[in-house]
Amino acid sequence: MVILVFVESAEGKIKNTSMEAVAYAHAMGGDVTAIALGAVEKVELESLGKYGAKKVLHAADEKLNQDIIQVYAAVLEQALQAEGADTLVLANSSLGTPVAARVATKIGASLASNVVELPDTSSGFVVKQSIYTGKAFALVSLKNQKKVIAIRKNAVGIKDVGSPAQITPFTASLADADFATKIISTEKATGEVLLPEADIVVSGGRGMKGPEHWGILEDLAKALNAATGCSKPVSDLGWRPHHEHVGQTGVKVAPQLYIAVGISGAIQHLAGVNSSKYIVVINKDPEAPFFKAADYGIVGDAFEIIPKLTEAIKAAK
Repeated sequence: MVILVFVESAEGKIKNTSMEAVAYAHAMGGDVTAIALGAVEKVELESLGKYGAKKVLHAADEKLNQDIIQVYAAVLEQALQAEGADTLVLANSSLGTPVAARVATKIGASLASNVVELPDTSSGFVVKQSIYTGKAFALVSLKNQKKVIAIRKNAVGIKDVGSPAQITPFTASLADADFATKIISTEKATGEVLLPEADIVVSGGRGMKGPEHWGILEDLAKALNAATGCSKPVSDLGWRPHHEHVGQTGVKVAPQLYIAVGISGAIQHLAGVNSSKYIVVINKDPEAPFFKAADYGIVGDAFEIIPKLTEAIKAAK
């Protein structure tokens, strides 16, 4: 069985979520072939072998440097056919999810998104999906021989299981019709660690009282090598950029650790963070709804707690 994995990249680097997709495919068994599109550094492609990819196809055409869904889906369809693969695995992301849906339609495959665990093959092929913004799970049987699986972050652990992968150039037939959509401009999120890729996220709410106080959160995030986020009211007020807005209508995250500071915990915010492995809430209001969803809670003044917490983390390092 050959499993094809679509790996996403940014500025020549493979995204962590795509490394997890390779590790997921390897854990499924069979031969894993990864495919990367556009400009990606050679050492990054080779590194996919560590996570279980035996071969990496590289479609390096400069036309593929832009994330055009129709084009990517067409290339993946051709790669699946060329490799004789019936299964495509990719990250459940803003790019991966629509690409997965389009590929599944093109090849007539069963599609599962938001998959959180390895499939159960003891009786058929059953996957566990996160549904209702993470409030419930569904067990879904994929009965088609062809399958497209979009996995959620942390669906499987990353382990070093192999050696550098063999890189093979891949030339796809690109139709002009697939380029009917054009990307005019792209506004990219900034920061040392980006929200969708982060294992730790430090978020602030209106309890921070103003943008001038965000420095203590940024110091904590830097000490933890974490990404920074915020609640919707904070981004609406212009205290923080909109790409940091975490919640149902913002970025949905699934880090190992989510630290919420001065955030009350409205249901819309919880919908974007409830897939986090651990949630720590810091709030001076002991009745804040967020405490009900927290694994750990600290009742107190964030302006006193955060600097002490940051110093303790630095000292521990």
